[in-house]
Amino acid sequence: MADAAETVKKTVETATAQVKAQTETVKAQAEKMQAAGAKAAREAMDKSIASITELNAEGQRNLEAVVASASAAQKGAEALSAQSVAYAKKSWEDGVAATQSLAQARSVQELIELQTTFAKSAMETYLSEANKMADTLTASVKDSFKPINERVTASVERFQAAR
Repeated sequence: MADAAETVKKTVETATAQVKAQTETVKAQAEKMQAAGAKAAREAMDKSIASITELNAEGQRNLEAVVASASAAQKGAEALSAQSVAYAKKSWEDGVAATQSLAQARSVQELIELQTTFAKSAMETYLSEANKMADTLTASVKDSFKPINERVTASVERFQAAR
């Protein structure tokens, strides 16, 4: 019976040693899996944070482009307004001068010549001012769309590079 007890004792010790070894192996594998999972979660979080940061930066650049565009449009509107006021003032002054000149005409023929000269001058001035305003408007629109066009181009290039 002593041999049987000894055999049972050795069997229990062997089984206990095997269970401990398997427990250590399972524990090591679990720790390895946990570390890999934590690493993967950390990498995913880092990528998410980087993406959000880049998205915020992209939004900031887009906002800056819109502000620059609005600023350019405002400058263009101010330039057009100044040109309009200057033209209106000059037109008024020229009209007053023409009226005074017409009032001093000594004959109907002189009146018609003065009126024709004034009409021709007024039309030439008007066409010149219209061309200047068209040039100013064209430049203003071009300047207003430039920042936004640059952002669109940058975004398209970025998306194409990401393919």
